[in-house]
Amino acid sequence: MRPASNDSEVRAPTDAQRSALQQRPTGRRVGRQRWNQLLFAHWVVDAEAVQATLPRGLFVDRFAGAAYLGIVPFAMERIRPAWLPPMPWLSWFLELNVRTYVHDAAGRPGVWFYSLDCNRAIAIARRFFHLPYFHARIAASWHGGTLHYECQRQEKAAPLCRYAWTPREEAACVAPGSLEFFLVERYLLFTADQDGRLYSGRVHHQPYRVYVPRVTALSPEPARQAGFHLAGEPASVLAALPVDVSIFPLTPVN
Repeated sequence: MRPASNDSEVRAPTDAQRSALQQRPTGRRVGRQRWNQLLFAHWVVDAEAVQATLPRGLFVDRFAGAAYLGIVPFAMERIRPAWLPPMPWLSWFLELNVRTYVHDAAGRPGVWFYSLDCNRAIAIARRFFHLPYFHARIAASWHGGTLHYECQRQEKAAPLCRYAWTPREEAACVAPGSLEFFLVERYLLFTADQDGRLYSGRVHHQPYRVYVPRVTALSPEPARQAGFHLAGEPASVLAALPVDVSIFPLTPVN
């Protein structure tokens, strides 16, 4: 069920393909939301180990030969269908995802999620977007200008994962071709249904404005829950200012 990594018909993403995905896709959006309080922590991981976890049709996306695994805690705000206003309580929640970076045979770069922990109802996202959501107790609070974020999945013996970082007002867009661009400027997700059929979905927002935060707590445990052991310090830690996001429907990957 795993694709061959030496398939001669597979194309690696080009710089032009990466930049093109920043443009708003054609078609009607189906959802709107706002992403806030974003932290991106990334570790280098073994590319072959990642490839072994991917469904047929997806391939490890690499930067300078390296594969990356990311842990991303953040706040989801004003979530609603494109034609409705946000709903009290239902439209605000916290999420922490574990992700890696992939491309399809045509060279389209995107994100593959191993898990998405959140503290709200998740049945719709699981059913219509085939995403691996898990119920979790998540809390975010401010102390002395530092954001403290805690996540504990609602399953037996799940660890309590802690993150703490100090936001900054100064931030800038990242340069195409940089590691930072590779890690955060992702506008395509891939997912698979129970029968292994592969889908892709687009999102659109203004380019991230990012900065290097001062971090005082950073748990790698969510990666262990996804089957990875992260050794040493992360290769990259970034935070981003909020963005308003448009969600577009899933389409089958040929």
